Amino acid sequence: MDYSSEEESDFSDSEINDYADKPYEQLRTGKLVVKTANGILRCPFCMGKKKQDYKYKDLLQHASGVSKGSKNRNARQKANHLALAKYLENELASEADQIRRPTPPAPISRDSEKELYVWPWMGVIVNISVGEDRKSVSDSGYWRQKFAKYRPLDVYTFWNEKESHAQAVVEFNNDWNGFVNATDFEKLFETNNHSKKNWKTKTNSSLEIYGWCARADDYNSNEPIGEFLRQRGKLRTVSDIVNEATQSRNTVVENLTHEIDLTNKNLDELQYKYNEKTMSLSRMLEEKDQLHHAFVEETRKTQRLARDNVRRILEEQEKLHQELETKKKKLDSWSKQLNKREALTELERQKHDEEKKKNDMRNNSLQLASLEQRRADENVLRLVEEQKREKEEALSKILQLEKQLDAKQKLEMEIQELKGKLQVMKHLEDQDDVGVQQKMKEMDDDLNQKVEDLNDLQELYRTLVAKERESNDELQDARKELITGLQDQSSNGRPNIGIKRMGDIDIKPFQNTCKQKFSPDEAMVQASTLCSLWQDSLTDPNWHPFKVVTIDGDSQENIDEDDEKLKGLKQEWGDEIYNAVVTALKEMNEYNPSGRYSVPELWNFKEGRKATLKEVVSYIVKSIKSLKRKRT
Repeated sequence: MDYSSEEESDFSDSEINDYADKPYEQLRTGKLVVKTANGILRCPFCMGKKKQDYKYKDLLQHASGVSKGSKNRNARQKANHLALAKYLENELASEADQIRRPTPPAPISRDSEKELYVWPWMGVIVNISVGEDRKSVSDSGYWRQKFAKYRPLDVYTFWNEKESHAQAVVEFNNDWNGFVNATDFEKLFETNNHSKKNWKTKTNSSLEIYGWCARADDYNSNEPIGEFLRQRGKLRTVSDIVNEATQSRNTVVENLTHEIDLTNKNLDELQYKYNEKTMSLSRMLEEKDQLHHAFVEETRKTQRLARDNVRRILEEQEKLHQELETKKKKLDSWSKQLNKREALTELERQKHDEEKKKNDMRNNSLQLASLEQRRADENVLRLVEEQKREKEEALSKILQLEKQLDAKQKLEMEIQELKGKLQVMKHLEDQDDVGVQQKMKEMDDDLNQKVEDLNDLQELYRTLVAKERESNDELQDARKELITGLQDQSSNGRPNIGIKRMGDIDIKPFQNTCKQKFSPDEAMVQASTLCSLWQDSLTDPNWHPFKVVTIDGDSQENIDEDDEKLKGLKQEWGDEIYNAVVTALKEMNEYNPSGRYSVPELWNFKEGRKATLKEVVSYIVKSIKSLKRKRT
């Protein structure tokens, strides 16, 4: 029977309860197995799933959830899981108690500790009267229901058609809960005087059944029960099992202690590294703050020194200018005094002439020194002015750029403001104020001028947009011509620059994966077939495995990783083929989402991206030069 998720339902939701009876009967009779021989619980209707080891609570929750509220399940699956939930509640309710009650072993006498039992724990039932109801005698479910109080895992009956009585072996859990259940099972028969001792001393032909725990004599008997016990179990004493459990527990404790020590050691190492990194980061931040503070202080110091130098130069210039003026005045005074002494003697006149010449020479020297000082002062002033002018020009350029950036926005704001003022003025028009009328006229003229400026800016913007579109069209035409010219060349080998069909699936991952699963000849055929099938799926407009996500307010389309087809592809063929199909899907969605067919594109195969026109032209020029060299 197929219980896969793809099976179509042939009945409605209202008939679920009626249909659930059939799978419930199959579960009860053992045709569908829920609990395996090693005690694992599984869902017989979800065999294709990865999880096949459930706890009782989880399996019951899974069955109830599918039968009641799963929208992607059909009516048949809901009915099957409804039957499973009913079977868990009625037939395997003991599993929930076993999970909740890990009972420790009861006190055992020393004789019982040395007594050999069959382990896993087994019970023996004899003197089973067959009679006419032979079907119930051989039915394991009947005996498990009869002794459900002791939570048997299974019951195996042994019966020969020539005999009128049958025997059975009851299997319990191999833990201490199972031992408690087995001993309680034996005490039941001892209380009713139907124990093993009573069976051996029985004198009448009683039709009552007898039972006990399987021990060494049952294990070593030549009857079918003995052979079965030797196949399924072995003889062990209770003390051996206790010692083994104690040793296993001590081993687990030692392992856990060792792991805890390792974990603590790793935590100490991580804490040390964390503290070390924190201290290093703190030092780096402190050094950064110190460097920033030093930079600010050095900048301030440099500016202060520059201002002091300029001020000192200007003060020295003023001081020298005053000294020159004082000396010039003294020379003029001496010259006047010499002119008054014209009546002196010839000797005095010659002496006067010599002194006059000396004074003239000194005056010329002072004038030259004054001229040089003036030139030096002018150079200093020119340097200061040039530095100031350069700063003002840089600042004016920055302001001009900011004004140009805000021109259109400010102009629109001014227009709106003038319109608002005009509306206010129109409300004041009834007051017949000449000043108001004049102000409205000025504002109206200003508004018209602003509108004309805005229209000029818009016209300039439209011109730039038209030129940009024209340039973009020329670039697209050039790309199309290059694609057409490189079509033949791109099919020969794999150059660095060539044509790639965006949306075509790369067949190489399919070949690599198929080579691992098939023979070389068959792998190529399988790879081509599988690649063609998925290429057809890409062109299907009804399949769009994308979902829209919003990142920082921007909506984007990403691959839907929960898509059933993509999940099935990844599980069956692996990540390499899955990535090849996802890459082709993204290319198709980017370059031709409406047409759903592959389109050619200039491609840089070396760097794995879209090639620029500069790269393509450079590649073509190099190819032409190479051909010329080959011809020569």
